[in-house]
Amino acid sequence: EVQLQASGGGLVQPGGSLRLSCEASGFRFGDYNIGWFRQAPGKEREAVSCISSSGGSAYYADAVKGRVTISRDNAKNTVYLQMNNLKPEDTAAYYCSTGSALPCYSDDDLWVFDLYDYWGQGTQVTVSS
Repeated sequence: EVQLQASGGGLVQPGGSLRLSCEASGFRFGDYNIGWFRQAPGKEREAVSCISSSGGSAYYADAVKGRVTISRDNAKNTVYLQMNNLKPEDTAAYYCSTGSALPCYSDDDLWVFDLYDYWGQGTQVTVSS
């Protein structure tokens, strides 16, 4: 059974930082690209970032570019999302996701939600003073 568990969210002031983690199990983690997306109440799902299976390539949505860094440790079946200079508009539930055909070769691939086959419970990020 594929499982993806996001954690590390919380309440942070504007300008603060958080490091989200995504622990995966039930599949050959090192063979899969991983993506993060977020969703705020009443808003559509929004792509955040993706990282290739080897960790050699990563892409970011314009809304977070320059403030977010994605990384992975294939030995630990974990992907990380370091978020700096957080803004109130970053407030959302954050989810990590994967799929057998999920691409991560360009910025455009962030938005192919139809290929996000699996995701777990998200972790809430709230940016507020």
